[in-house]
Amino acid sequence: MLLGATALFSKVIPLSATDITFGRSIVACLALFTLVKMSGGKLTLSRKKDYFIGIGLGLLMAAHWVSYFAAMQYSSVSVGMIALFTFPVITVLIEPFFEGIRLVWQDILSALVVFIGIFLIVPEISLKNDVTLGILVGVGSAILYAFRNVCHRKYFSHYSGSLAMAYQTLVIFFCLSFFIGPDLFNAGAKTYIYLALLGTFFTAVPHALIATSLQHLRAKTFSLVACMQPLYGVILAIIVLDEQPSWQTYLGGILVISAAVYETINTQKLHKK
Repeated sequence: MLLGATALFSKVIPLSATDITFGRSIVACLALFTLVKMSGGKLTLSRKKDYFIGIGLGLLMAAHWVSYFAAMQYSSVSVGMIALFTFPVITVLIEPFFEGIRLVWQDILSALVVFIGIFLIVPEISLKNDVTLGILVGVGSAILYAFRNVCHRKYFSHYSGSLAMAYQTLVIFFCLSFFIGPDLFNAGAKTYIYLALLGTFFTAVPHALIATSLQHLRAKTFSLVACMQPLYGVILAIIVLDEQPSWQTYLGGILVISAAVYETINTQKLHKK
């Protein structure tokens, strides 16, 4: 629910996607390192190799976060979130290469349903259309997020969720510091309040929980459960931002969410056997 609400900040914060992500990363990084310290955890990683892995994961998250907000700024919260949440299907398709598991026909069917849903919300095949561009950027963000989740589980899940995300937000802060604009430093008090809320309650807390869950769940399982977030995001966009999604957006969203629910139930059944 908290992550579903992050989409709203792309519209209410009057900054570029890069500036929002940079401000978000500063607050989240401080909050996460403080959380680790207060809980008595170590602030260092156990192996030198893990610092390079952390940098790689942080770079994936930086590109994902920037494209995540950009997708919704190009189009709308509803369209951007539905496009982004193709990442569970992308995860399903790439996870076998990391986990040594087989891809089953149900996964392929779910992938087809999701991509039909995305196709329905594309207004025209042209990058001159902002909605189409937003969908394309959203799908690109989904690819980045899927790779980050799978790599995190395989190579970095032996660290606590808070410490893992603390290092990743630190990398985001450093790499985006070269690209921020003057608007961030000239923003009003309300903008800084929104960034503080985004970085703490809507970033540090939920992402620490996600990173922790990846210690116990396959990335596919988490991704499919998380696919309910577009539902929360669309409802909040209608209530808070007065967005009016088209019937194609509703239908496409229903297909995406239905495929996620089916895959979640199917995965649980397979684990019980």
